[in-house]
Amino acid sequence: MSVIAEFTIKSSEFILGQVLARDPGTHVEMERVVPASGRVMPYVWVHDGDFEAFEESVRSSDYVQALTALDIVGESALYRVEWAEDVESLIYGMAETNASILSATGNETWLFRIRFDDHGGLTDFHNFCTDHGIKFQLNRVYTLADRQEGGYSFDLTDAQRRTLVTAVERGYFEVPRRATLGDIGEDLGITEQSVSENVRRGADKVLKGVLLAASVSDL
Repeated sequence: MSVIAEFTIKSSEFILGQVLARDPGTHVEMERVVPASGRVMPYVWVHDGDFEAFEESVRSSDYVQALTALDIVGESALYRVEWAEDVESLIYGMAETNASILSATGNETWLFRIRFDDHGGLTDFHNFCTDHGIKFQLNRVYTLADRQEGGYSFDLTDAQRRTLVTAVERGYFEVPRRATLGDIGEDLGITEQSVSENVRRGADKVLKGVLLAASVSDL
């Protein structure tokens, strides 16, 4: 089963980030990565920046063999960057583990959302980063089966989902609390005991699904 991982990483941790994050006012979005002939050739969108300064900065890097402007649409420009053969970085780790980049945006800090064929691919990617001294913050790991329309299922029952949603909306988890279990029970037409059970069991599933799945130590 395929696995999707979301993580943040500082641009200083990988070569592409170092090269692309030159102007604090520029927002970069990686469109896709195509491994070919041992090279990584990412296509990137540059938003709200000085295109001429960006091109000059990137072309001056020893890691870049060529930079081609493909399209300019309003305040955005699409580029193809061909990297030097000796570049070894985060992106190669993705290519070697057959990962697909679903989205990647940032400047000084990047947010990646990538898909692996299975948990083994995620483990291999984590090991690659460890071996190459690349540090990142893993925020979330999930499968497509975990998702429902508008969110994640976490294997919640309908009653648990309704109770948790109502509890959040009524401010039950806030400090100080704005609602009691009895208040939520009145809203839903169920007993306070049922509310308590739904909240505890539902919260347990959600927390395990988020915290345990996102723990790198469990890879």
